[in-house]
Amino acid sequence: MGLNKGVTHPQRDLIAALRSDLTAAGFTVSALSGLWGPDADAALHRNQRVPALRALTRLRRTLGRSTPTATLAELFVLGLPVSPAMLAEALPNLGLQGASELRLISSADERDESVRPTADLRPYRFIDQLGVGSWWIVSDLGELSLGHAVGEDHVLGVGGASLTLSGLMIQRPVDAALDLGTGCGIQAMHAARHARRVVATDISTRALDIAALNAELNAFENIEFRLGSLFEPVADETFDQIVSNPPFVITPRAEGVPSYEYRDGGMLGDALVQHVMRHASEYLAPGGIAQFLGNWEYTDGHAGLDRVSGWLDDAPATVVDAWVIERDVQHIDEYAETWIRDGGTTPASPEFDRLYGAWLNDFEHRGVERVGFGYVLLRRPDAASSATSAAPLRRLEQVHGPLGGSGSGLGAHLTECLDGHDWQASRSDAELASSTLVVASDVTVERHYWPGDDDPTAMILSQGGGFGRQTPVDTGLAALVGACDGELTVGAICSALAQLLSVDEQALEGELLPLVRSLIDDAILLPS
Repeated sequence: MGLNKGVTHPQRDLIAALRSDLTAAGFTVSALSGLWGPDADAALHRNQRVPALRALTRLRRTLGRSTPTATLAELFVLGLPVSPAMLAEALPNLGLQGASELRLISSADERDESVRPTADLRPYRFIDQLGVGSWWIVSDLGELSLGHAVGEDHVLGVGGASLTLSGLMIQRPVDAALDLGTGCGIQAMHAARHARRVVATDISTRALDIAALNAELNAFENIEFRLGSLFEPVADETFDQIVSNPPFVITPRAEGVPSYEYRDGGMLGDALVQHVMRHASEYLAPGGIAQFLGNWEYTDGHAGLDRVSGWLDDAPATVVDAWVIERDVQHIDEYAETWIRDGGTTPASPEFDRLYGAWLNDFEHRGVERVGFGYVLLRRPDAASSATSAAPLRRLEQVHGPLGGSGSGLGAHLTECLDGHDWQASRSDAELASSTLVVASDVTVERHYWPGDDDPTAMILSQGGGFGRQTPVDTGLAALVGACDGELTVGAICSALAQLLSVDEQALEGELLPLVRSLIDDAILLPS
């Protein structure tokens, strides 16, 4: 079944008026930072609004009044009441009645002493492979504004997981994309920047309403919203790209434990991530790519990635390329604490302790010791790759710790890695040896010496971007990488090294070529 919220939004005129007012007020990320400064910005990220409020109060005293930007910030970002007159000035086109009809405020009566927000509305700025962008995002009020834990039907705004997935997203032009579990619609809008059309699904009608409002507010006309669970709304359809920040959080199936729609898919343990992983390829067109986040359990000493590998082996559809990157592992104590706090329950309270016990009882009953978190990329082979003899890509790895650079731009890095893998996997050793390569611009070599020694005791290729890989190399491989300038073939470099090192040329080439393939897979070496 589907709820088609297509091009024309029923409140299109009101949303256009809101867009006009936000634009005129200069309601942007940089404007907010200018209002209260970087320290208050950092405090807001820690869910503390006092520094920002103090800055707004000082500004109001200095000017003798509030500005439209400050009023909107106080109401929608800090979640505090403002006077009807101030809001009417900040939203001259939409007006109080229009804001009420869009369910942004609780009152539209100018005789009231104050107007309270019923939604969170804030600017959002990003940089992706297509350039710099900025939007406004509507979501439900958080616990800071509510003063208590959020409801189970809470629609989350742009959080850490949202930013992670949007940064991972591969942004090649595609015809059709699917955002599975769209929430406030943030991933659907990111996908709509490079997809001709996007289908966004969610089990929550409220989430779809908010996502449709966000799409209209930011002038997207190529997103269709459908109601339903997981892949049900898109049965018999295929897509060139699937992205999902699914409700992957492992939650006890116990009475009295909140089941938040934005993070809990209602299945036992990590079964929802297993379901998405096993069935996503059925909805991919040839050559299509699925990317999503997930949790997986470590049970009775069995590694989480081994568990994930088993899910891939059991998938009913055609064999797919799979790249799974585990970014972190939490002990069950830490995991429970993280997600109980996420719902707004205060630590050291009786309710916190009760929920903590329920989570640990569930983990203990099922033999779960730790929980892994990471990224999943699946790709369905196209006709060209199916025709080659190369085995499907199966890469499951742990990449814990900080990422290279700022951690942004991973989508571009993943694209480069996949392109490199396809390029080298389609070539025989003889063809690879006759090719020329270059070193990626973000790669440096570190040499470590014992004091007084002329020769290094260790050499490491360091990747400045991407996953920030640190790859140990020996003398031969380091010399080969250093000579890859796009002029000499790999074979010619091996021949020169064999003479220099006084070793057998064929043996050296046989030793180095598999290592070269691995460096191409990591985008450390690139086809010239």
